[in-house]
Amino acid sequence: MHQSFIYSMTRIKRGYIARRRRTKIRLFASSFRGARSRLTRTITQQKIRALVSAHQDRGRQKRDFRRLWITRINAVIRSNKLYYSYSKLIHHLYKRQLLLNRKILAQIAILNRNCLYMISNEILK
Repeated sequence: MHQSFIYSMTRIKRGYIARRRRTKIRLFASSFRGARSRLTRTITQQKIRALVSAHQDRGRQKRDFRRLWITRINAVIRSNKLYYSYSKLIHHLYKRQLLLNRKILAQIAILNRNCLYMISNEILK
């Protein structure tokens, strides 16, 4: 038996698509600390975690702002003794079909208290 000569082929380098994907993920995680910005597997896991947290916090942000608006409205109402509580004001607003959302009411309460007092007097009539 003769040894067959194996002609060595030139080495073929992989394409750039995987590298492009990894660099895109690295850019996302560039501000993370330690391995979370260096190792590809860890980066992908951390990216998933970050996006999940961002999604959850968008819902939490809505809740937090609503709580803030309610607190502001309640503080102004109780300071002037217009109503005993925020809930009574909202109840009477709905009863009179004055559809002002809490965000707008909070802005009125802070920027223009007299306007809120006028609204509350209108409800009482």
